[in-house]
Parts: sequence; C-alpha cells; structure tokens
Amino acid sequence: MKVLVKLIIPALLICSCGPQERVSKEVFEAVNEKMEVKKLSDFEIVQEAMVWGDSIATEAQVQLISNLQKAIADKGVDGAVEFCNVNATSLLNEVAEKYNVSIRRASNRYRNPADQPNEDEQPLLEAYEYNAENGIKSEPSIQKIENGDVLLYTKAIVIPGAFCLSCHGDPSKEIDSKTLQKIDSIYPNDKAKGHQIGDLRGMWSIRIPKKEVVNRL
Repeated sequence: MKVLVKLIIPALLICSCGPQERVSKEVFEAVNEKMEVKKLSDFEIVQEAMVWGDSIATEAQVQLISNLQKAIADKGVDGAVEFCNVNATSLLNEVAEKYNVSIRRASNRYRNPADQPNEDEQPLLEAYEYNAENGIKSEPSIQKIENGDVLLYTKAIVIPGAFCLSCHGDPSKEIDSKTLQKIDSIYPNDKAKGHQIGDLRGMWSIRIPKKEVVNRL
C-alpha cells in the first residue's frame, strides 16, 4: 500500500492496526481457520481487499454516472438533481448488497448531509485534502477498523470534467438558475458548489468484512 502523504496527519494513525487491537472471537476463529487451510497471510488479504475495493468503487461510479446521464437526457439537469436525491443511495446499496460490503461517499464539502464523514473516515479524508492542497497525487488506502474485522477501502473522488460543473461548478457561471433553485430547495445547507475540474469532491468509503475477502481467495 502506498502512503498518502509523507507527513501524514497524526489522526490517521487512529485508524491503523495497533498492538492493542482485539479481534472478536467469532471472526478470529472463522478467518484464521480459512487462512490456515488456504495458507493466507495478512498481507495477501489486505492486497486482495485493495484490488477488490478498487473494482467495487469503479462499478459504483459507473452505476451512478450512467444513471445520472440518463436522468439528464430524460429530465434535464435540474431533474437529475432530484433523481440523485431519491436514487443515489439505493444505486450504491445495490452494488453493496451484491458483494456483501458497505459503500458510501464521504465529503467535508457535502451536498447531502448523509455524506458527512464519520470518525473512521474523517482523518483519511483530511489526508486526501492535504494531498490535494499540496499537489500530491492521492492513492487508494486500506485501513483496519472494528478491531480488525473490517477493512476500510477509501479512494479520492475528483471532479473529472465540465459535465460535473453543471451541478457542482460556479453558481454564477456554470449552474443555470433552474438547477440552482432545485439544488437550494432540496439541499438548503449544500456545500458542494464552486468546484473546478480536478478538485477533490470527496472519497469513496467501502467497508469490506475481512471474512468476505478470505472467502474470495
């Protein structure tokens, strides 16, 4: 795993696996039985989780973008704002249920308040923000959480092109008045406007149970 930043934020260390970590007995026994049979190392499990997490994040992104494009074609940009509000979470849940994982997006510049980072995500998001502010490329990350029972995969979400600015760009130049009115009516505390191409939008947060990774190997 590549390190996100050379001078990593101290809070990030909270998410790392430490010497006092305790794994639940049930998961410990189940995982270690399979690891012994398959002769798996912890390194192999983490590496597989990294590859799998990237694949899941890509699939989730494709699901959202393809459905968003269709919504824009059918209802216009303002209609797509409402579509996202109603359907984005269910689309992600479909992918999550397919792989027995948990998927969400987290951002400090959130549109939907449900996307605010939790205590596991906040230090990781701050590391991605540090990288963005200092011109450092962010790499995906894996952290052990929940006493090592779960592997948290994260990946930066970046504004890829002008397509996204019709909802997330400069309100005075790139978001039309009808769309802006719709955003403000649905999300009165919106913090996701004013972005430029290449800006950090947030991050993917995928919680992968360790036992599911072992089952794949």
